Amino acid sequence: MTADVTMIRHKAAKHPRAGERMSGADTVIQVLADEGVETVFGYSGGAILPTYDAIFRYNEQHRGANGQEPMRLVVPANEQGAGFMAAGYARSSGKVGVCLVTSGPGATNTVTPVRDCMADSVPVVLITGQVARPAMGTDAFQEAPIVNIMGACAKHVFLVTQPERLEETLRTAFEVARSGRPGPVVVDLPKDMQNWVGEFKGGGVLDIRGYRQRMESLATAKLSDRKCRQFFDMLKQSSRPLLYVGGGVTSGNASKDLTEFAHTFNIPVVTTVMGLGAIDTQDDLCLHMLGMHGTAYANYAVEDCDFIIAVGARFDDRVAAKAELFAPLAEHVAHIDIDAAEIGKVKKVDWAHVGEAGRSLRQLLEYGRSVGFAKNFTPWIKHVQAMRKKHAMGYDRDNLKIQPPLVMELLNRLTGGKAIVSTGVGQHQMWAAQYLDFREARLWLTSGSMGTMGFGLPAAIGAQFANPNRLVIDVDGDGSIRMNLGEMETVTTYGLPVKILLLNNCGDGMVRQWQRLYFEDRFSASDKSLHRKDFIKAAESDGFGFARRVSQREELESALAAFIEFPEAAFLEVMIDPDAGVYPMVGPGLGYQQMVTGSYIPAREMTVRSGAVKIDPTEMF
Repeated sequence: MTADVTMIRHKAAKHPRAGERMSGADTVIQVLADEGVETVFGYSGGAILPTYDAIFRYNEQHRGANGQEPMRLVVPANEQGAGFMAAGYARSSGKVGVCLVTSGPGATNTVTPVRDCMADSVPVVLITGQVARPAMGTDAFQEAPIVNIMGACAKHVFLVTQPERLEETLRTAFEVARSGRPGPVVVDLPKDMQNWVGEFKGGGVLDIRGYRQRMESLATAKLSDRKCRQFFDMLKQSSRPLLYVGGGVTSGNASKDLTEFAHTFNIPVVTTVMGLGAIDTQDDLCLHMLGMHGTAYANYAVEDCDFIIAVGARFDDRVAAKAELFAPLAEHVAHIDIDAAEIGKVKKVDWAHVGEAGRSLRQLLEYGRSVGFAKNFTPWIKHVQAMRKKHAMGYDRDNLKIQPPLVMELLNRLTGGKAIVSTGVGQHQMWAAQYLDFREARLWLTSGSMGTMGFGLPAAIGAQFANPNRLVIDVDGDGSIRMNLGEMETVTTYGLPVKILLLNNCGDGMVRQWQRLYFEDRFSASDKSLHRKDFIKAAESDGFGFARRVSQREELESALAAFIEFPEAAFLEVMIDPDAGVYPMVGPGLGYQQMVTGSYIPAREMTVRSGAVKIDPTEMF
């Protein structure tokens, strides 16, 4: 939505409650309702109590004939969980997620989800209670300098100090969160602002003219014929073009445009971990994920291509640890992104356009069709398809211990790539990314840039609220799930049919893999085999009707089927091979030519096949 449209919407018709006198807390809830908010995730406390009371009263007044509350209030185990639930809601739906917490520790507990949303461009509005204005700066009870703390983490932070501008501030927070490159916006709301009583205007936004002008220019950015001609001149010179696609395609709702562009010009596609699902992973042109743990054939395609077309991707260190080693044969690099700061930040480019991914791809597509652009890339397509067969994903299929890729393969058969899947962070995250299919965008929810352990379970909860009729699965690890284990109770409290698939290797597997490769098997603090947590008893105590552990390979397939078919919340713990590693793997600071493929993925002759490369331990992760 452009800024002008936003302003028009708020001016077009008089609000039915305009002119009413109401408290600041009631104003907050009315604006949320006007913005279409149906679910609020949060934890109460003294400094936010007036607003929580306003939600209660709003629901009592507007309760549906079937007793359904128009604005569900979801209370998690802690505020970090609330933040990740709002993020899961936003990631899976494309809507703005909303989180409402109290001051001090309530607000500081949301720092991690706010930074996580900023790093992965997720639109969330976080409303934090704050001590009354006269008490600010006095170290009052549960006071924290949220503007200072969140200023470095969020897209924008508003501190409400003028009650008559509360309405406009909240509407503007939603506008900023969803526009341009999406991100989290924090509204710090002192308690006396919530208790203030004044006239509800029913419209208006803050005067942030410069921001709106930039957003309008992005939304209307037009590729000139000259720039289009330059792009297709490079494509004409190319014999081996490759689309490198990131999460910007998903957040920009440009999946269909990308797919049409790729098919029209017959260009293969590799995606980042955040871009999974931007094109159907079963599409013949999709080479799946590239990067540190990307498929061997995707990384080899990057090695072989002569023209990189980056769309909504940022050449981050998981993909291009050393920019000069990324796509070494590429004669040209083109970059489309909504954020001008990403252009040339890591990789020097020959052609760039700042604008919305979908609109930009459509303009290029229309120009290419208008000039009758046609080039035969069939030899290149045959080459990458041959690599996909020759360097296919593989693992030890004869091992009697349960191999994590086997779990993912069996799960994939059951879901058909149509389930919403969230993950924690670690080896299980990469196995899920490598072996699961995603037939469309917004099915894959993971903490990409921040790599936040504990993300998976609350994100799945948020996604289930946003998509009540879809299958939602949290693929988690024993290390990650411990971080927000309290949210298992949230699943059953709200009667959610979330499925939790726990891959338990009794340790921090990814850390252990690095310790094995680069620290001479010194497993410092990464072994959890002596921990006493019985996850099945934990699930049962939280009310899971299905709670089962699988240790034998022959039990796995039937257990997974029962787990998926169970109509309510289900918990399945799979005891996997603790020595299983994630391969392929590109070591830190190395190029794809030095990719380690392990023992079960055929590698090119020049590729390093062992951990013999000396890596400085300070470059870990």
